[in-house]
Amino acid sequence: MVQALFYTETKLHMALTATTCDKVATEYPFSPARCDSVASTGGTGAFERRSLLEELAGKGVRLTPQRRALVEIIQEANEHLDAESLLNLARARVPHIDRATVYRTIEMLKRLRMIDELDLMHLNGEKHYYEVKTRREHVHLACFHCGRIEEFSSVLFEQLKNEIAKQAKFDVRVTRLEIGGRCEACSRVNAIAK
Repeated sequence: MVQALFYTETKLHMALTATTCDKVATEYPFSPARCDSVASTGGTGAFERRSLLEELAGKGVRLTPQRRALVEIIQEANEHLDAESLLNLARARVPHIDRATVYRTIEMLKRLRMIDELDLMHLNGEKHYYEVKTRREHVHLACFHCGRIEEFSSVLFEQLKNEIAKQAKFDVRVTRLEIGGRCEACSRVNAIAK
């Protein structure tokens, strides 16, 4: 059964490789090995990000200049940010912002289910990272060698979630999956070194 699943998964992966990355977020369209660590807000791809400012306005949430700066930074991020990075970036825009405002804003966005909190395999200690929720759930691939984080989505991931829900009679609301290993570039360097 496992062998058959692996064969099916491998065959399906090869067939789906051309559509697993958000082409808006990649330098080379349709190349999963070159996905950005955080996909852009544009396009209609699997990793399309929600507009936090629009959603907050729609919910009637009051945005102070500090809170607006934090939300914009999270929205515009090209990488997964931790609270310290978020604070430093925000201080470049609003010099007198304090750490408590950062944590309160993060908690509000988490409570409203607008961002996800990730540990990303604890590559950098016990830090937690934040990203805007995407329209479709995805897997984070963490390279233990260089620290690169890639986002990956597949029809098989969706099928696995459905199978779990069906067999366990469980209403799946959130799925988080992180896979650690070596990215394509580090694997290539390792192979050359051998």
